[in-house]
Amino acid sequence: MGADRQEKKKVNRRFGLMAVFGVLLVLAGLVGLLYTGLATLTSMFLFGWLLLIGGVIGLVQAVQSRGSSYFWLAVIVAAINIAAGFVILRRPEASAEALTMFAALLFLTGGLFRLVGALVVRGAHFGLALVQGAFGVLLGFLILSNWPGNSLYVIGTFFSLALLFDGLSLIATGMGARRILGLVREDEPGTEAAAARGTREAAEKRPAEDQEQTNN
Repeated sequence: MGADRQEKKKVNRRFGLMAVFGVLLVLAGLVGLLYTGLATLTSMFLFGWLLLIGGVIGLVQAVQSRGSSYFWLAVIVAAINIAAGFVILRRPEASAEALTMFAALLFLTGGLFRLVGALVVRGAHFGLALVQGAFGVLLGFLILSNWPGNSLYVIGTFFSLALLFDGLSLIATGMGARRILGLVREDEPGTEAAAARGTREAAEKRPAEDQEQTNN
């Protein structure tokens, strides 16, 4: 039982750390929503470094497997990632403009496809698909209408909202798991007491049964 309790304490601590990390993400998301320009530049730098590091790692792996059939494809992909990382790190504002345009076109085309699919299929979730498609088209038009002036805050807003919702999800998961573990620990003493009481009652009944069998 001692080992089980220690293991539960470790699990409880891990879920507690998950909740703390979720709080940090929520705070970062709120700060990003207040300073969207800084959040946009931060996300661009993070994206650029990820592409650059991923490209270097991919190039090293390609060199290590240079005898394979996909060697040149791996080299080309790694070179593209490295080049894109350098461009984003050197020109974060222009990269934000390009990425904002890409996001607007993605919302626009995705919303149009969802609208057409909802009108053609007319399934059980017709109304929801119609609303989602219309929202995507509207969002795409709104971003395109103010582009490139809105490129300084669109990406930062999306990035901050992602941090905020991810943090809320981690907090809910961590707190819910800790609550469940707390209920399990509260049930354990009652279960152990009931088991001990049942053992004691069985031990008390056994001499009486033995005496009855002897008299018979």
